[in-house]
Amino acid sequence: MIRSRMAVLGVAAVVLAACGGNGAEAPAKKKTELTLYNDKGAWTKFFDEMGVLSKEKIGLGMKPTGYTDSAQYQAFIKASFRTNVKPDLFTWQTGGMLEEIVKQKQVADTTAVWQQAIKAGDLSQDLAPYYTIDGKQYCVPMNVAYWGMFYNKKIFDKHGLRPPTTWDELITVAETLKKNDVKAFYHTSVLFSFVWFEQLMAGMDPDLYDRLSTGEAKYTDPGVVQVMEKWKELIDAGYFINPGDKTDPGDVLKNGKAAMVSFGTWFNTSMTQRDMKAGADYGFFTIPNVNASLPKTSMIFESGPLCSLAKADDPEASLKYLTWWTTAEAQEKWATTRGDVSANPKVEIKDEALGQVTKDAGSGRYRLVNRYFEATPPPILTAALDGFGKFVTEPGSYKEVLETIQKEADEYWSTHQ
Repeated sequence: MIRSRMAVLGVAAVVLAACGGNGAEAPAKKKTELTLYNDKGAWTKFFDEMGVLSKEKIGLGMKPTGYTDSAQYQAFIKASFRTNVKPDLFTWQTGGMLEEIVKQKQVADTTAVWQQAIKAGDLSQDLAPYYTIDGKQYCVPMNVAYWGMFYNKKIFDKHGLRPPTTWDELITVAETLKKNDVKAFYHTSVLFSFVWFEQLMAGMDPDLYDRLSTGEAKYTDPGVVQVMEKWKELIDAGYFINPGDKTDPGDVLKNGKAAMVSFGTWFNTSMTQRDMKAGADYGFFTIPNVNASLPKTSMIFESGPLCSLAKADDPEASLKYLTWWTTAEAQEKWATTRGDVSANPKVEIKDEALGQVTKDAGSGRYRLVNRYFEATPPPILTAALDGFGKFVTEPGSYKEVLETIQKEADEYWSTHQ
């Protein structure tokens, strides 16, 4: 119901903007409240709290409008480029999706914001490449996330299980759960259908993973086929829940429908929203490599941008807000209310497990691997998400799926360096 209402409101706004008025633009005026459109409708409460804090600290309020359907959200933002209904701020993705709208000259240059934040110690230089296109920075980190496995601690305790430190131990855990009629893992056929592909690929051959994202390798290469065969092996073993199950993954973990859910550290917010206690009700561990001979454990990493339009109604106000967003003052609130990690190195993470993984990730202990969603060019990603969605319901189709994705990849890379 909420999703439908949001979609109707979004479309109505676009139509009114396209058809109304006499073509004359109203004179620009200084804003005291900014709109923030986002694809994280479940986080409205936290965005609201940030709006209250920003009003108090910098005199700029912020009103969020959240979508829960990614495709509808992306369509609305792209439509806003052509109308007078423009967000002051909006969330997006790094990688090919950000590059696409930067090339269209739709996104405000934030190079000066980055320079100031790095100098002040509010942002790490290591993050800058994810936001750099043709030597300039665009947007700022709305969040950062490190991927691992959330697990139901009560289920683990009941069956005498501990967080695994090797792949063989993880399989032993899954097998023990299976013998006790408990599904080990969550997976889905929609949107996040890529999760186990990226995890297995990164844990088996991270170099191949990187080459795949740049067109230097093919989805039909033997190493990629082996990843799909390993994935099929796990599905055939009966470790996963039904991929068509529409239960929210937060509820899946809480009610024990699956003992483990692989997501970014942002998923911790789903736990806190369900009044689950870290260390008592659930825990988090780094997923071990499948290939034990790799020099470092591969950890999936992502950073979601908070952006401003190049032609914002009040560019000065929008950039002022983005600058404030990077500060420890703002990030302390943003991280602690959601129970998540922060892009600002000065912010101390209260959750022991998440705090430790944040420190470890910055210490060089892990090989950080860019999340598949950002690492893969949009046309190939679309084909891959559809393909992986088919595969989890028809595991025997993996070769056909890889051939279909590679066909899209061949077409894309033939016109892109």
